[in-house]
Amino acid sequence: MDSSWESSGNIPSLELSSAAQLPDGSTCLASSEDGAYLGLGHAHGLSVWRACPPVCDAEWLQDELEITSIQMTGAAEAAYLLGTVDDMGVARVFAFHNKSIHLLSVVNTMEDINNRSICSTFELSQGGHYGAASFSCNSACWLEIYRFPLKAWVKELAGSQTEDPDSPYVSVKWSLLSMEAKMKPPKISAGQPDVPQTADFLTFCLAQDVDTRHQQRDGQKGKTMETPEGPRRCTQHFLLPCARFHDDCTETSRPELPVAVCLWWSGSHNLLQYELQKASTKKKSTDAPPDVLLPNAKRILCSAVSGCTRYIALGLDDAVVCVWDRKCGSPLSVLAVAADGPFFRMHFVDNWPVSADDSQTFNAAQVHLLVTCKSGDIHAVTADRGMQSCSVLLLKRPEDSADLPSVTVLLPFLHCLMLVVQRSGKLHLHDVINNKSVCLLAAPKAHLIASPCKPVFTLNIKQQTLYIRGDQGHSSSSTEINHSRLLLLRFGQCEVLKPYVVTFPHYSHNKTQSFATLEEACNQYLQQRTLSVHERNKAITQTWKQLQERRDDAAS
Repeated sequence: MDSSWESSGNIPSLELSSAAQLPDGSTCLASSEDGAYLGLGHAHGLSVWRACPPVCDAEWLQDELEITSIQMTGAAEAAYLLGTVDDMGVARVFAFHNKSIHLLSVVNTMEDINNRSICSTFELSQGGHYGAASFSCNSACWLEIYRFPLKAWVKELAGSQTEDPDSPYVSVKWSLLSMEAKMKPPKISAGQPDVPQTADFLTFCLAQDVDTRHQQRDGQKGKTMETPEGPRRCTQHFLLPCARFHDDCTETSRPELPVAVCLWWSGSHNLLQYELQKASTKKKSTDAPPDVLLPNAKRILCSAVSGCTRYIALGLDDAVVCVWDRKCGSPLSVLAVAADGPFFRMHFVDNWPVSADDSQTFNAAQVHLLVTCKSGDIHAVTADRGMQSCSVLLLKRPEDSADLPSVTVLLPFLHCLMLVVQRSGKLHLHDVINNKSVCLLAAPKAHLIASPCKPVFTLNIKQQTLYIRGDQGHSSSSTEINHSRLLLLRFGQCEVLKPYVVTFPHYSHNKTQSFATLEEACNQYLQQRTLSVHERNKAITQTWKQLQERRDDAAS
C-alpha cells in the first residue's frame, strides 16, 4: 500500500491509495459481511467487485437506470443478495453467484406513472431473510416487510449454471417474494375527538401522538390547517431474539434470524414493534396494532440499535436521550444532554473500556452512545440503570460551516475510534475515549474526495479497510472529464493505528442472559439492586447537597 506521512501540527497524516478506476457516475458503495466483495451502484446499473484486490467481477447494466442506494448481504455459501433503489424510486433484489448478477425481483413495478409508489429506503436484514421498504404515493406513506424465499433462490441459482455461461442474463423464473406485513402511520384528521378514559393503553398512546402533532401544527399557525401534509418518514430496525425467559422465543435455534421490526414515524412520540412471526397471521392488515408500544414524552428525532439489538436508543426533542431495554420492557435510562440544537444521528459504542474502579461497581447494564447534533456538536453519552448516566461534549461545533461533519461512523475494528468526514472534504480519525484526533486521512495528489456532503464510501469490517470515491483532476472546465477513482486505506497496515486495532471485534452486550423462571429474574434484579445500593445512596446525598446549595444561593 502506498502511504506517506505528513505532519499537520502534531497530528500525523495518512494518504489513501488509488486502487482502481470506477464507472462514471458511481453513486453508492456497500460491503458484504464476510469482506469478500463490494457492491457498486452507478449511472448505468450496478457491479460487484472483489474487495482484495479491487477488481470488477460482474456487471448488470441498463441504460438510463441510475442506482442511488445499494446494500449487500450473504445469503448462502458463495451467494449474496443485493438490495437497490434507483433514481425513479424502484426497489430491486439481485443475487450475485458464480461471477454473475441475476435480477430476482422488482419490488414495486411502475404500471401507472400517475399513481406510482416511490421507494425511499430499502433495507435487507443480515443474512437476507427479510427486506423492509418505505414507500410514498401522493400524500400517503407506508412500510412493507417482505420474506425472501432464500432456499428456493439458492436452488434456482445453482440450476442457472446449466444455462449459457456467456449470456449476461439467465432466463430463470425466480420464486416470488411474499409481503409479510404492511404498516401505515396513525391517521391524522382535523378535529379528532378526545379519547375516552375507557380506551386501552395502546389506543390512548396512539391518539395522544396524533393530538400532539395537531397541537404543534395549530400552535404555529394559530388555526387548524386542513391542507394535507407531506408524507411522513419511517425509520425501522430489524431486531434479533432477546428473551426474558428461555421459553419466550427460539433464540437458541436461530439466533441470527430477525424476530421483530421496530419503527417510528417522523413527528411521532411512540416506538412501535411488530413481531415478524405473527405478521402472516394478521392477513397483512394495514390497521393491525403493534405488538409492543414504547411511549416517549418527547418527539423522536433519531434512533439506533445496539449490536445485539437488546437496547434501542432514541434521540428526542429538547436534547433528551432515552435508551429502552427490550429484555426488561422499560427504559434503561432517560438523560437530558446539554446540547446546542436538536439531535441528528446516534451510534452505539460497543468496545467501551471498563476501568478497574468501574468493574467493582454496578455497570452490567451500562451502554455508551455517540450523539451528533445538527449544530455539529458530538456528545458521548453513558446510560446506566443506576445513577451513573452522564454526557460529555466530545467535539465542539466548528466555527467554519465547511468543517461541519457530514458523516460520523465508528470503526468496530479500531478501539473507540470514529471516522469523521467534513463538508470540506477533510477526513480524520478521532479517539472518543481520550477526546483527541489520532490522524488525518488525505486523498492522493490530484484527487479530491467526491461529494463530501454525501460521500460515496463503505467500511469493510473483515478487511479493516475504508473504500471511498475520489475524483481525479482539479480543473473546473466543463469540457474536461474528471475520472472517478476507488481510494482505499488498510487501517491494520498503519503503524500509528496498530495500538487501536481490535483483534477480535466484540460487542459487550451481544450475549444476553435469559432466565428459566420469573423467580430467577427477580433474584437477579434484587442482586443488582444490592450491588448498587452504595452508589445510589451516594448519588442521593450528592443531589440533596446540590439542592441545598441552590437554595442558599437563591436566598442570598
